[in-house]
Amino acid sequence: MAAWPPRGFTPCPSVVKISPRLENLLNIVHEDAGLLVINKPAGLVCHPTKGDEFSSLISRARLYLLSTLNRPVLHSACATEDQPSTSVAPHLVNRLDRETSGIVIVAKNSELAGELGKIWEARAVEKEYLAIVHGHVRDNHGLIDAPLGKDERSIVAVKDCVRPDGAPSQTEFRVERRFSQSLVGPIPHCGTWTRSSASLPVTPSTLNHPVLHSACATEDQPSTFSLLRLIPRTGRKHQIRIHLAHLGHPIVGDKLYGGDEDLYMALVENRLTPEQLARLILPHQALHACAVRFLWRGQPMEFSCPPEPWFTGFLNHG
Repeated sequence: MAAWPPRGFTPCPSVVKISPRLENLLNIVHEDAGLLVINKPAGLVCHPTKGDEFSSLISRARLYLLSTLNRPVLHSACATEDQPSTSVAPHLVNRLDRETSGIVIVAKNSELAGELGKIWEARAVEKEYLAIVHGHVRDNHGLIDAPLGKDERSIVAVKDCVRPDGAPSQTEFRVERRFSQSLVGPIPHCGTWTRSSASLPVTPSTLNHPVLHSACATEDQPSTFSLLRLIPRTGRKHQIRIHLAHLGHPIVGDKLYGGDEDLYMALVENRLTPEQLARLILPHQALHACAVRFLWRGQPMEFSCPPEPWFTGFLNHG
């Protein structure tokens, strides 16, 4: 049984610790004078929709930067004369879906945001993801080439689908591991899901919560899963999730493309039941943006981070 991390994974060594008062605010992978690289938790939106100042990643980044105005700059690789370290104007360079965890890069001012934005617009970025999907994927390696466009049959406005007249879309995949699992009893770190627990630590009280525990148990029969490493060659909305569902292997916990879109409506309407959670198996969709690579100012940049405990706990339990 292979445990985390999978073959070829190299964590980013530049980790920043923040004050205890803000320890649950952000999981910082790297920080310097111009950049803040965050491991976004699943369940947290990137931009504000409603709620308090802690309800979105960009709001939390702003709070964090405000709290660090009077400290020395940790690194100066991105500092320039016209880039004062005291400005607080964070900009998201990339974004992830609410239910997707992983690397999000925040520029600390608009100039850097524009510079990095051009790299993203030129598609000169390699993004790497990990996903746990239903079933054993047959081919060890492949390319899903299927155009994507709006799903006009869906009641969900943001839902897309594979359609012949859609935009060209390609996703490369590689099977890291195939495994089977009997979904009875507690799975380590599986019971951490609540509406407000996006960045909260795993505790004994959450693991033993009766409702959350039910999300990790079904009938006593082995189920099959695959751990995939994915590189999107294009950047369409929901691309990886749609392509994997089209392949016949939807992502575990995907409430929109897993076969019953009412699960997504229940999520946004805050009415997910214990029975629905049990069907989903995992508290969030098992999709993690584990690495981002690009060339910036003549230097190769790479940021990476491991998935959350509920993701790795499911892998190591199988």
